[in-house]
Amino acid sequence: MAYRESYAGKINRKLNKKLHVVEVASGRQKADLVLKNATYVNVFCNELSHGDIAVAEGLIAGMGEHYEGAVEVDMGGKLVLPGFVDAHIHLESALVSPKEFANAVIPHGTTTVITDPHEIANVMGADGIEYMLQATEDLPVDVRFMLPSCVPATPLDESGAVLDYRAIDSFYEHNRVEGLAEMMNYVGVANADEQVLEKIVAAQAHHKKIDGHAPDLQGNDLNAYIAAGVYSDHECHDVKDAIAKLERGQFIMIREGTAARNLEALMPLLTGKYADRCMFCTDDKHLNDLLEKGHIDYIVKKAISLGADPITAVKVACHNAARYFLLNNRGAIAPGYLADFVVIDNWDGFNIEMVYKKGKLMYDGVLREFDTPEIDPYLVKRAHDTFHVAPLSAADFTDSRPHAVIGMVPGEIVSEDAGYADHIDLEKDILKIAVIERHKNTHHIGLGYIKGYGLKRGAVATSISHDSHNIIVVGATEEDMAAAANRIVENRGGITVMDGGQVLGEVALPIAGIMSDDSLVTVNTALEDAKDEAFRLG
Repeated sequence: MAYRESYAGKINRKLNKKLHVVEVASGRQKADLVLKNATYVNVFCNELSHGDIAVAEGLIAGMGEHYEGAVEVDMGGKLVLPGFVDAHIHLESALVSPKEFANAVIPHGTTTVITDPHEIANVMGADGIEYMLQATEDLPVDVRFMLPSCVPATPLDESGAVLDYRAIDSFYEHNRVEGLAEMMNYVGVANADEQVLEKIVAAQAHHKKIDGHAPDLQGNDLNAYIAAGVYSDHECHDVKDAIAKLERGQFIMIREGTAARNLEALMPLLTGKYADRCMFCTDDKHLNDLLEKGHIDYIVKKAISLGADPITAVKVACHNAARYFLLNNRGAIAPGYLADFVVIDNWDGFNIEMVYKKGKLMYDGVLREFDTPEIDPYLVKRAHDTFHVAPLSAADFTDSRPHAVIGMVPGEIVSEDAGYADHIDLEKDILKIAVIERHKNTHHIGLGYIKGYGLKRGAVATSISHDSHNIIVVGATEEDMAAAANRIVENRGGITVMDGGQVLGEVALPIAGIMSDDSLVTVNTALEDAKDEAFRLG
């Protein structure tokens, strides 16, 4: 039988820790760690402060003079910042396990993220949420959760699950669940759809936050959306949209991710008038971006380079998100706060030299090892068995009837109407595209055409397709389309580049068809190789 600590035992254990913190703070006992001669960002005074920073039991015990510690590290000439917070991210978008994600962001100073497991929930339902909760337990990056609000994303989607408010309600009791994630169905909210509103009501019954997702919503519809209880938005792409929401009391998450980059357009918000109600987030952050550019540190550096006050930028990167999510013991360097520190050389270089999590050194040019969380074997098996698709042939992609042509817009995620076609025409850059339902073996296949993709031969298939993550394949021949889709099923998910029935490049993503079991570097190398092969095909 597993040991369960009694309530009295828990109080006694916590009391002993509290006694130690108070003794250290008062100077009567040595600290576990002291950052000596620190120049640190004071988010309460909006200035740089100076002194020793004493740490005990993973908490900041005090700042001042003459603290002694079991470990002392001289900070002379360096700047100490609170650990960074990503206010909204889908961890699955990194294509790797949560542990590998932590490996990627710790060297960039991220110590807390707020994730929405929307992607895996669309594949696995409530089991997907539970999988991510277990896969993020006790990581050196504190992973907090917002529960998916739109599974499926629209009534037209064929996802792996349907989650109403009852299906997610029990998760609100988990100590790392902060609320209801981005309410994408803003039309349903504004039109008083009862099934949509009951999710908001349920979250409020648990006294939780509700995040928003409402690009360009205006007027009375915006009023209705906010009146329903949606507290934030991360979809603002211009200042006019953002200020309309700020004026009505919403918090703005300034997004600078891989697909959507809004920082430059929203720079006017990083002023005294608006900055306190702003946070930074990445939403979706892909592998090469994490490895080559960074994470929240990249946004801070970019904001400073665009003219933001450095202390304001740091405050938006940590303190504001912590306050919004009521994470009242992080986002600042002050007594009683978590000892999450980012040590940089200076504002100009902004090179991260050290990262501490709860007073433990996690990075100083070398990343420290940490344990892999244990996951229920049932959930591991379930996550690796999410493809239920019968073998496909060229005949499954053959249809002589006219279908719509999706026109790609270079550099944009939007598309345009490019008319109709009834066959592949490589000279006109018209390729066939198909979406294959992969969760329930329905053999549902949606066919169409796409213009602007550029493929001259072969096919490219992927099981990463927001939000339901069915298989999407684009090809110059139906034979290669079938071969590429079958390879995706064989790999239990991923990306495949195929030509003449031969695999040219691929990334296997066997965790729910959207994440890999391999290391960040291994997956990134495979992904870049697959991209190169796709480019060689046109």
